[in-house]
Amino acid sequence: MTGGSASGAAPEPVHGTWEPVPAARWEDAFLSGNGRHGVMVFGDPNSDRVIVNHHRLVRPNGTETAGPPELADRLPRLQDRLLAGDTTAGAEFTDGRPLLWVPAFHPAFQIRLRRPAAEWRDYRRETDFTTGVVTAGCGGWRSEVFVSRADDVIVQRVTEPGLTVDVTLDHRLPGAPRELTVGHGCVLTAEGALLTLRARYPGSDLAYTGVTLAVVTEGRASTALPGLRVTGARSLLLLTRVTRHTGELDVLAEARELRALLPEPGEEDAYDRLLARHTRLHRTAYLRAGLDLGAEPAERALPGSELLRRPKSPALLERLFAAGRYHLLSSAGMLPPRLTGLWTGEWDTAWSGAFTTDANVNLQTASAAAGALPEVTEGHAALVHGQLPDWRDNARAVFGTRGVVAPAHTDGERGHILHFDRDYPLQVWTAGADWLLKPLVDHDETRGARDPRLAAALAEVATFYEDFLTRTDEDGRLVVVPSYSPENRPPNADVITLNAAMDLSAARHALRTAADYHPGPDAERWRALADRLPPHRVNADGALAEWAREGLEDNYDHRHLSHLYGVWPLDEINPYDTPDLAAAARRALALRGAENDSAHGYLHHALVAARLRDEPRVAAALDAVLAGDFFHDSLMSGHYPKRHVYNADAAHTLPAVLIELLVQSTPGRLVLFPALPAALPTGRLRGIRTRFGAEAELTWGPDGRTAVIRPGRTVHVDLQTPSGARPLALRAGEDCVLTLGPQ
Repeated sequence: MTGGSASGAAPEPVHGTWEPVPAARWEDAFLSGNGRHGVMVFGDPNSDRVIVNHHRLVRPNGTETAGPPELADRLPRLQDRLLAGDTTAGAEFTDGRPLLWVPAFHPAFQIRLRRPAAEWRDYRRETDFTTGVVTAGCGGWRSEVFVSRADDVIVQRVTEPGLTVDVTLDHRLPGAPRELTVGHGCVLTAEGALLTLRARYPGSDLAYTGVTLAVVTEGRASTALPGLRVTGARSLLLLTRVTRHTGELDVLAEARELRALLPEPGEEDAYDRLLARHTRLHRTAYLRAGLDLGAEPAERALPGSELLRRPKSPALLERLFAAGRYHLLSSAGMLPPRLTGLWTGEWDTAWSGAFTTDANVNLQTASAAAGALPEVTEGHAALVHGQLPDWRDNARAVFGTRGVVAPAHTDGERGHILHFDRDYPLQVWTAGADWLLKPLVDHDETRGARDPRLAAALAEVATFYEDFLTRTDEDGRLVVVPSYSPENRPPNADVITLNAAMDLSAARHALRTAADYHPGPDAERWRALADRLPPHRVNADGALAEWAREGLEDNYDHRHLSHLYGVWPLDEINPYDTPDLAAAARRALALRGAENDSAHGYLHHALVAARLRDEPRVAAALDAVLAGDFFHDSLMSGHYPKRHVYNADAAHTLPAVLIELLVQSTPGRLVLFPALPAALPTGRLRGIRTRFGAEAELTWGPDGRTAVIRPGRTVHVDLQTPSGARPLALRAGEDCVLTLGPQ
């Protein structure tokens, strides 16, 4: 692991994690990835396993050709009944299909390396977050694995004097269908030993093929079907790729491509060259931002499993911030992270291992803009822009409109609305497009340029609302009907209803943001439409109501906080411009229960609390996650306490919470130290990007707090600190040092 400092300087946090034993469970396997391929490394000297994943590996299940429900002709009657007070009308707004799950994400296979059984000592398994290399070693044996961001290849080097090992590609992972048609190959070619595994899905023309090129230094390689035997070698280099395809894959062509990545025969620095090309990209991205909480060096040196037993340790938060940043970067690129990031060790992934867009995708990627990870935003943008044709189908089929409507659940390949039923009527959720485009808007603001693809998508969202928002109430205000607040329901009405707070916030934001990107007649029309939407409602408890429609009661014990979308990630409700609504939102947050203790619920709670400057609630939510046994030894997380259900929500969202409690920004505002817990008395946060084009570095301790703002463009912003507000003029290229009082 990297770490340490120059002589006389305070030691820095360790950028990695380690364990003194191999992984016994796939959930504890250490992770590496490049946003396309991913690996899970066990690190067993005698019987090592490297599970191979790829973002595009989803198992066909018959829904690939299914379209959205054709309901547009029924919409006027549904709207009439809901507006007339019929709280049960939504039950009939379906085409009768059962709940459909999208094709499930699954692993490809495991690379197995078996060597003669031997006792070993002085074992260590570790991940270096700055390089993405997972190493394991004891005695003279050493294994190193990374996934190249430069060359899109899984690289593994095993070294040992007189190395003897059998290598196979093994598809037999938990839940693999018996009907999977699998073929193995191992041939010695001019490029090196070539191992292949081809798997065809049951009842489908689709297949995937793994190709591993094995290059042996000294020693001897021979076929030992279904794999390869290496004897008396000094080192073994394995290069692996996975391809999803129809028909047959030309594996020899794949082998030649892999061999082309290596130097000429006789040169022995192949691994180092591959690593150097990869590290230039990975290290640069990972090190752009960092968090130092002044933890004790002895605690920083602990293995991750031991540190997890110390939930109050600043060293734990340092490592989880670093690990979350590393895992997020490693799982995003081709697409954003899935529910499981980019990794799974079994075929039966919970919720299909898909992209759940009504909460999880945005929570996991919440640190991308502020945390200086445009690579993550690129993956998010790829998901959105790749599915816009399907989103247009959704708008036409369900609502009879132009424009786009996003699904709440997708496998990453298709974006049709398929996943809905009586209790989860996700076919009527209209806020999804705005919710999914908001991180792309944040990215544009941060970099100071507008993506024309985003501008076009925003116009399509606004066009949808022009066609959809046609019904009004007795006061002449527009009504969002039908409406749905994921994934909650009023206790006194059906789940499909009117004027969910999230839908109102999303429609207002979408229309006004589209207007900002498209000045002119369209902008005037869209802003006028936004102004006709009703305001939020404050209920009898003094809380922001989840449904603005009078008479609809709130269900407080729920994991989702959809109704507080206006607080986070939007800036519609905040303590500075809308203090009364912010107070109502704070009351709504205080009344919200944890329901089933899901990690995303706690961390969503913390993000909203940070925006509302509610430090005690931020601290309580963090404590619940840190003390709830959510994290595996790999520092990947579980969806529920006690590491139940492998899931990336906690791991990927935690860095965003730690950033938000220290610094927040909009294009016209900078908020410093809004919700810093007393349990973190000392620290330094560096490399944070603001939405007005500046970089921020914060330090704090017993003697005071300092912020250094490095603007990339000249702007005037409103500065908010715990001691008050004042205007702040920033000039491009000139550092601004702000000295604040003690906490």
